[in-house]
Amino acid sequence: MRHTGLKLRMVAVGTVLFGFYSALALVALSVFGTGVWPFVAVGMLLFVGVQYKLGKWSALRSVGAQDMPEEEFREIHRMVEDLSAEMDIEKPDLKVARMGVPNAFATGRKGAGVVVVSAELLQVLDPDEVEAVIAHELAHIKNRDVVTMVLGQSIAAMVGIAVQWVVILAGDNAIVDWILGWVAGTLAQLFVMVFVLAISRYREYVADADARRYVGSGDPLASALRKIQASSERVEDTRIDNGTAALCIFDSEKSLLRRVFATHPPVEERIARLQG
Repeated sequence: MRHTGLKLRMVAVGTVLFGFYSALALVALSVFGTGVWPFVAVGMLLFVGVQYKLGKWSALRSVGAQDMPEEEFREIHRMVEDLSAEMDIEKPDLKVARMGVPNAFATGRKGAGVVVVSAELLQVLDPDEVEAVIAHELAHIKNRDVVTMVLGQSIAAMVGIAVQWVVILAGDNAIVDWILGWVAGTLAQLFVMVFVLAISRYREYVADADARRYVGSGDPLASALRKIQASSERVEDTRIDNGTAALCIFDSEKSLLRRVFATHPPVEERIARLQG
């Protein structure tokens, strides 16, 4: 079985996230009473679907992604068609966006995937490097890890909001309770994200390895990562928000908190593995 390590991590993290999700349902039942359990059950199931759709829509909207015209980007469409056929997945929708930095990300699932490439990336990279980046993103769709990331981020946010309101409603000092609630909610969200990060960095290594396999060499992706990192270091601001950055091939955020809770392994380590 290919990628056993990734699949085992996804199962483990999915189980933990389901536990957090179930805990939220129990809190809702304790607040509203057991008589509303059918509504809570249906609501929780519907929320998963809505969060998945919302996460996909939000990622595309955050960067202003637009459809990539086939007549203008014929070569890229051909690359994606060939790679998709080799990976045995349906060709995803292709979109282009001005992100402020060279980058790319995938969202959605097999059969309904979307790959977004920044206009800046197409300007910086050579065709073989673009192909390697696209192969990396298609690997995320093939491995189904995009869905786990989107839902994991959503559940973490939901847990944070729930904890925040529990603290606020339990207190009797509005200003202090709001501050404590915000701190507790943020810490709770970060705690849940620790489990999501258990697969986040590993999934990048797996997608890198798949890209190397399908393009025949690790050199094009290694070269692309070097160029993306160098270009990103010269840019102070981008259109990529925190949620979308976790899906990108490279996270250019330089803040201390984002370094501690990094969604991507160091570029140097990724390059070493690609060329090892």
